[in-house]
Amino acid sequence: MKNVTITLDAETAAWARVHAAQRNVSLSRFVGELLHQHMRESRDYEEAMRRYFSSKLVIRRRPGERRATREELHDRSGLR
Repeated sequence: MKNVTITLDAETAAWARVHAAQRNVSLSRFVGELLHQHMRESRDYEEAMRRYFSSKLVIRRRPGERRATREELHDRSGLR
């Protein structure tokens, strides 16, 4: 484990202390867990984006079926 020093405004520090106490952990551990969770979620999101953009595009129409026109796609007759 590495020790770091951070600066928080009073409101953020109070919020963090309360939430750490509710979980019965030290403020240091609480902040560390928040950062670790954020890092994990960020990595998971980046991996999902990488998988999505590397996958092959699947066209969902039958052979010979015509594409919709721009006007058909953006028709808002129900709003007129």
